[in-house]
This record gives sequence, C-alpha cells and structure tokens, in this order.
Amino acid sequence: MSRGAYEHLGTLNLGPSKFPATNKRVCLPPQCFSMSFDAQGKCYKLTGGYNVDRSAGDSDGLGGMFGIVHALGLMKLPFAEGRPWKRSLMWEAFSLRVPQIADDWKRLSSGESAQDSHGEEKPLLKSK
Repeated sequence: MSRGAYEHLGTLNLGPSKFPATNKRVCLPPQCFSMSFDAQGKCYKLTGGYNVDRSAGDSDGLGGMFGIVHALGLMKLPFAEGRPWKRSLMWEAFSLRVPQIADDWKRLSSGESAQDSHGEEKPLLKSK
C-alpha cells in the first residue's frame, strides 16, 4: 500500500498530450498495488491505483494517473473510471445511521429502551 504526494514541476507527457508545469501539489488517497509473476518468478504485470479510502487526498477519490490528472485540473477523462467519486444520498444516510442502528439493536436485544431527540426514553418496539 502507498500514498503518494507529488509536485507538478515539469512538463507531464501523457500519451500525445503535453502539460506544462502547474507547480501544484497533489496528494493521492491510500492505494493498493498488485504484481503477477510467471513460472520463472519474473514480474510480468504491475497494477495500481486501487483506492482504499476514496475520501482521503485531493483527487476526489481517483487513484493512479487518473487522480493526478484530475487533481491538477489538466483534463476531464471521458469514461466512468476517470470521473470523481461522489457520495450518494443513500451512502450518506447509511453511514450516518449505522451507529444509531447498532446502538438501538444492542438496547433492543438487552431489553433497554432508546432515547428520542429530546433525551426522553421511548420503547424500541411498540406492543399491541
């Protein structure tokens, strides 16, 4: 795993495109890498850019060269894998509610009651 930080101090050659220095600093999110080896033990493939935490860094969740190009503002990549990550409303709701759901579940299983927004106790299950 790695987490790279770079400064764009010289011309970046990316395929046929050349991008002059912006003097910007880029901090990528933590990323995993993998290597594939042949029967003789030689590495024939190195892959990287698989983010572990898309919310870290300043590349909007993109890793590898996609993250560098995006964070420097050099170009918009025309495919889905090159677009910045955005949290969905469902993700936000889920991530905010999970701790409360876990607490309610623990209370329910122990027979305790929960508290409403005013700190007053309320039963987790209503009896009929």
